[in-house]
Amino acid sequence: MNERPVGRTKDVGWQIGVSRTILVDLDTAWRYLTSPAGLSTWLGDGIGTPLAKGQRYKTDDGTTGQVRSVRLRDRIRLTWQPAHRPDDATVQIALTPTATGCTFRFHTERLYDADERERMRGHWLKVANTIESELTQLSVS
Repeated sequence: MNERPVGRTKDVGWQIGVSRTILVDLDTAWRYLTSPAGLSTWLGDGIGTPLAKGQRYKTDDGTTGQVRSVRLRDRIRLTWQPAHRPDDATVQIALTPTATGCTFRFHTERLYDADERERMRGHWLKVANTIESELTQLSVS
């Protein structure tokens, strides 16, 4: 039996997903995540404009990519290539309504190995904590 390690896919290398359920409605979360402040939080400083399918982007730290798809109030899928990385990976953020708010999920695939997978887990956990904090403050205001 040829079992793959956790996080290793058959076709797209290594992957990681991080999710968080928050007490904020989906519309508020979507507006924040697609705003300049939200994009800065999860994608990086310097985007400034809403993402559209086919749009190329570059952040202030040199990360580049292209938006593959945008489904309003549902998900954004894009390529993601930090300046130090020779190839791009794929990042998706998805939102799902819940009875008390919504869940947002980051999924990254086409990672090189288990070490990069763990680094990305740490990155997305930190991002999720920041998003949760910022959205909680918005809903209290």
